[in-house]
Amino acid sequence: MALRSTDDAGGGPAGVRVTTALLLIVVGLGAGLLAAALGIGGGVVFVPVLVVVVGLEQAVAQGTSLAVIAPTAAIATYAHVRYGRVDWKAAFPVGVGAVAGAVLGARLALAAEPLVLRRLFAALLVFLAVRLVISQLRGSAATNPSR
Repeated sequence: MALRSTDDAGGGPAGVRVTTALLLIVVGLGAGLLAAALGIGGGVVFVPVLVVVVGLEQAVAQGTSLAVIAPTAAIATYAHVRYGRVDWKAAFPVGVGAVAGAVLGARLALAAEPLVLRRLFAALLVFLAVRLVISQLRGSAATNPSR
């Protein structure tokens, strides 16, 4: 189901197949929902789906994910600001560090071999999943002393 340069009928250039475009819309909906509701980066959802389901190369999936995260983050941030859920004193220094990290990270990603990049991303997802499970188990034990 990789991206194609012609439409489903095999006619002129359409950019993506209709079925792929619909899949991408559903992926965008799901990632946007998760990013806004849980405060996660949509890339955690976008990148694996773009690589595994859509068939993009890892580096292209990462770049595509970054391109669509900007409007998602802007809309979600606006919603959280309206409810007073943004600590601007923390956001500013984190943002400065994130910009510097983004410059370095983009350079590293562009220089890395595709397989290495894919393995590093997979390792990050596994690490995050393990940390989440551990923190949930610790939290559960702290709230339920009989365990």
